Amino acid sequence: MELRTVNVTRYITPLREGGSLPALAEADDGFKYVVKFRGSGHGTKMLVSELIGGAIAQTLGFRIPEMVFIHLDEAFGRTEGDEEIQDLLQGSRGLNLGLHFLSGALTFDPVVTQIDADTASRIVWMDALLTNVDRTTKNTNMLMWHKELWLIDHGASLYFHHSWAGWEKYALSPFVQVKDHVLLPFASKLEEADKSFKEILTPDKIEEIVALLPDDWLHWGGQEESPDDIRKVYVNFLNERIKHSDIFIKEAQHARKALI
Repeated sequence: MELRTVNVTRYITPLREGGSLPALAEADDGFKYVVKFRGSGHGTKMLVSELIGGAIAQTLGFRIPEMVFIHLDEAFGRTEGDEEIQDLLQGSRGLNLGLHFLSGALTFDPVVTQIDADTASRIVWMDALLTNVDRTTKNTNMLMWHKELWLIDHGASLYFHHSWAGWEKYALSPFVQVKDHVLLPFASKLEEADKSFKEILTPDKIEEIVALLPDDWLHWGGQEESPDDIRKVYVNFLNERIKHSDIFIKEAQHARKALI
């Protein structure tokens, strides 16, 4: 797996959604991207979640916007009039993450668009694996583009890394937040999704995905681990959750019964 690297040439507009303040920008390849900045509140850990979550979604066959590494030059943003945005841009010099902008896409509405049980179950399974807390009715983080479903924004995944210590406990957590998942009422085939996805997300595949993380994103204050040490924790965390997926499947099934 590889990601292209592009350079920002024009900051277009902030997308004032959530706390990370992403923005729409144009790059030197002529395309527009939604840029997730390393200078946001959660720093590079949010970029790690976005990249791992997006790569796993893509591996499992879901449609996601193309992800690219997106570079901000030191001089970029000096003329920005908004002080908050200027500070964000200056704190994001170097390597960030961009997702191809899906012009004209509409936010997924479960009332308007029906999702079949297979697709719903697969998305719920993946989000439970990733501990993605941000696929709710308030914020589905799914788009309809050219009549097809696209998944976006995995930055709220892998929340164990915000405390970091004791990742083993989080790896075996049932993920109780699944009760708020927008697609849970339709996810009647979780066991089928589990069987299929375990064959795809092998330890070698997980290692390949985590290897995408740049060293530059893996230097955290107060942490003595090397980038390779940090990657190993992500690999172990994901492999443990996949190995013990029955824990989060049972939680999801229990939560679904309470809903229906």
